[in-house]
Amino acid sequence: MSPSRHHLSLLTDSSALAQPAYEPAPVSWDADGWNGTSWSQIAMGDAPGGEESWRLDALCAETDPEAFFPEKGGSTREAKRVCSGCSVRAECLEFALANDERFGIWGGLSERERRRVRLQRRTSLSA
Repeated sequence: MSPSRHHLSLLTDSSALAQPAYEPAPVSWDADGWNGTSWSQIAMGDAPGGEESWRLDALCAETDPEAFFPEKGGSTREAKRVCSGCSVRAECLEFALANDERFGIWGGLSERERRRVRLQRRTSLSA
């Protein structure tokens, strides 16, 4: 299971995240590999991108994580439906953008859609 898939199952039990019995798997990867952020850092709000307490209110915590990480070409409809009714959708999307999440549906957007948002933001900053 990829680190990103694992995040959804961890959202429901923040006490388990706060004091893991082992060092959790990394959550984020950069071009050279793991960027050093662990699940315990995210649970405690120490991860890049700031406070992550919004995760406790995420509707995806109550949903099958597989829906948020479909196989290539698979449907994203169910995940996007869940995201559309989520009160922390904006925070989720900003987290994914700030941490360059490259897999899954975050804040209602696919990897491709998030790339477009990043490009649009860069373009507007340089204009």
